[in-house]
Amino acid sequence: MAESSVPVDLFNPGQVFACLGIVEAADVLLGGAAGAFDWADSQSRFFVSAHGREPPVERVLRFLEDAEISTRAPAGWEHLDEWIKKWGKVPAVDRPGDPFPMAAPDSPATLPVVLRDGTSEIVIDYWGFTAKPDNVKFWAGSGGYPGAALFRDARDLVHGKTRQHVGDPFDLRSAQTSSFRFDWRRDYVPLDVGFSPNKHPSISMTGFPVVEMLAAIGVSDARPKRLGKLEYRYSVLGGRRPLEPLFLRAALGATTSPLPGVPIRHFAVRLDWPGQEGQARCITQVTEESQK
Repeated sequence: MAESSVPVDLFNPGQVFACLGIVEAADVLLGGAAGAFDWADSQSRFFVSAHGREPPVERVLRFLEDAEISTRAPAGWEHLDEWIKKWGKVPAVDRPGDPFPMAAPDSPATLPVVLRDGTSEIVIDYWGFTAKPDNVKFWAGSGGYPGAALFRDARDLVHGKTRQHVGDPFDLRSAQTSSFRFDWRRDYVPLDVGFSPNKHPSISMTGFPVVEMLAAIGVSDARPKRLGKLEYRYSVLGGRRPLEPLFLRAALGATTSPLPGVPIRHFAVRLDWPGQEGQARCITQVTEESQK
């Protein structure tokens, strides 16, 4: 077994979701993955272990660097001709009878992302679920800009740089015009800040593409608890005891610890509309809920 750890800000939902993304990806790539949030010291850290000798975080970042990014459509899908070349490769169409991970979407915007590096495959499709569980889709997309293109854009911003930041990948930053809106350090509400940076070419917002990519993987099999259109709660289990991904998933939306004796912390997330109401949402406040 090999082990890695990364610093994590528990008050940043994107970083918490990204930790789940690390352990989920490590489980696919290496097998036997387990993770733990440890807040005993002043700097909280996430520990992850997995089979093999390569540190899990290094393997996951290597996968993000090397993976081919594509998307797929169900057999007989009626909207294939709506795909625009600048979004990337035309989606691969499933064979008749192949199971599709969601209901056939009515546009290319929510087709699933498929990451492949020759030996392993990870599918990202959290935004495609229209019923429970909540799809935590905070981005709206301009002109139907698809999740696959957003993921590709994030990877392009940091391609060739991630392995140099293996000790603190959540701090790898870049000017970023659009994202999945998981890391709230990039976002803003124009009415709150007094102006819109988008209207000033000299101003560029700094994003955290690695957080965005890993968080997208992390919420593909887990969800925070939706309390309202603009309010969520997420929870994390503590301690250095390594836990299988199943328990970390269960804890994310739990109100009590799924494991007796294992401490849990709960965080409330408030969102707002950065633009037109009913479209994209962005995180504006995160507070810790008191233990009951």
